[in-house]
Amino acid sequence: MSTVIQVENISKQYRLGQVGSGSIQDDAKRWWSRLRGKEDPFLKVGETNDRTTIGESNYVWSLKDINFNVQQGEVLGIVGRNGAGKSTLLKILSKVTAPTTGSVKIRGRIASLLEVGTGFHPELTGRENVFLNGAIMGMSKAEIISKFDEIVAFSGVEKYIDTPVKRYSSGMYVRLAFAVAAHLEPEILIVDEVLAVGDAEFQKKCLGKMKDVSGEGRTVLFVSHNMAAVKELCNTGLFLQNGLVHSHGSINDIVKNYVNVNLISKLSNELVYDAPADTVARINKAWISSDGLNGLISIDSNLQVHFETECFDSGIELNYSMTIISALGQTVFNSLSESVTSEKGMFYGSCVIPNNLLNNGLYFVTIVLSKDRSSCVQVIEEVLTFEVLDNRENEAWFGDISHHLIRPKLDWQLKIKN
Repeated sequence: MSTVIQVENISKQYRLGQVGSGSIQDDAKRWWSRLRGKEDPFLKVGETNDRTTIGESNYVWSLKDINFNVQQGEVLGIVGRNGAGKSTLLKILSKVTAPTTGSVKIRGRIASLLEVGTGFHPELTGRENVFLNGAIMGMSKAEIISKFDEIVAFSGVEKYIDTPVKRYSSGMYVRLAFAVAAHLEPEILIVDEVLAVGDAEFQKKCLGKMKDVSGEGRTVLFVSHNMAAVKELCNTGLFLQNGLVHSHGSINDIVKNYVNVNLISKLSNELVYDAPADTVARINKAWISSDGLNGLISIDSNLQVHFETECFDSGIELNYSMTIISALGQTVFNSLSESVTSEKGMFYGSCVIPNNLLNNGLYFVTIVLSKDRSSCVQVIEEVLTFEVLDNRENEAWFGDISHHLIRPKLDWQLKIKN
């Protein structure tokens, strides 16, 4: 396979709160350095792109020394937390903005879907924008006409195709924009997190279309916070952290690294919650226990979620809701308790998750306290984290079951028919 994208030492620097250097003096320094063939003096300053800390410099490196190659037909998933530099990288690859240092070599025609409305003129109709986008990509009118009906059918906006797109909802925008980008046969398709705007049915269609595009030997770059979608679509991954490349390799390794860095650091099966006082009640403490050996949670051990609530009033009908979420952000299940009438003081409750239900992996627990099954009193998102260990690794299994969320032990009735 040939290399279609080659990124060498890409860096992007911004001055916080300013356009350009922010002063005539700084602009003059840059101009004088370029005139003498010298390095930009401001490349020696600046801080790493870490949004969690307050920096001392006015300059920040959104990206710093990024290097990677993408092969023809490769589906590259780019992952990282908000502010890691993913969108900046895609804008550089799409030639929306230029890098401060480094170079990008691209072979092939690019179609980019970076944000809602990118590449669309709001005053033009959907039909006119399809032809405009095709012309920008270098396609002839005959080529666009041959694909037009397919684009409109895929987008599902047939009724509004002759309406100015400024009257489209964000979902309609994304539907038509993705249909245009995917069907006008680019050699490289770049898709940012915009698919999150569409509904579940359209997201599924988009993932299927991107699979078809990659199957035709074209290259796809996909940015998403949905790790399940990234694992399903991509074969390689790039993990960005604070504007730097954390790792680059197979998608399974990249997702595992992302989970380890961003999620397992919160691993805790007990939390004392300092919640603000409420007129009704508040959960002060939550923890997990297991009947597994040495307290470890295996597939065949029961898991118990405990919580301690402080009630400030009597005679209130309280309910508890517990949601189990996988490390990839998928909701496994939700369970709602029966109602309990509060007494003033401390209240203890628990819920048992039976054995042989959850598959091996990392899980989070979100607890909601509500009143009268109608109004929410308190929500504690991902308050607890636990890991289920696979104690059946030596048993023979047919097929790959490691990616499933649950692995229930059902009551099978098997007998030989005489």
